Amino acid sequence: MVLDEVQLLKAGEQRLEDIFRTSPPGEIPRGPLEGTAILPWAGSAGARFVAVFVSLGVWRGKVFNPDGHLSNRFTPLDVLAFIAKVSVGPSRLDGKDCIVIDYSRTSLLAMGLRDEVRQVAPNLYLGLVWLFGHKVGWFSLRLQGAETTKPATHLDETYL
Repeated sequence: MVLDEVQLLKAGEQRLEDIFRTSPPGEIPRGPLEGTAILPWAGSAGARFVAVFVSLGVWRGKVFNPDGHLSNRFTPLDVLAFIAKVSVGPSRLDGKDCIVIDYSRTSLLAMGLRDEVRQVAPNLYLGLVWLFGHKVGWFSLRLQGAETTKPATHLDETYL
């Protein structure tokens, strides 16, 4: 079982798919979650470097509201943007239940996006990004303050 984001960042594409396929949807989270971008070339040192860069300066995670919507967190100032509807539904990957984050009716700029999320460890979710029906990337979400390993904000041998 996956224990932390570092293991997800080191996993390759097929391993990420396997983890996602064998994980339950879990409960829809509430409140702010810390995000980590996991790029399509997951497993390479370059992908881990870009993930740290993105987490520090661009996309920082999501805020789940109890009303069934969420907003994405951007920049170190936590600017909220790109609202989406959240529900449980079938994954495009395998048809099994997942947490669906649908931007098609709530965001003009992100209307081609759909995220699918499953819980891979306590307080940790793996997300799959679809753009106009094509799988384009991965991300993780961690409940703020939860005891999972957050990727280092500097590059060292244990991280790379």
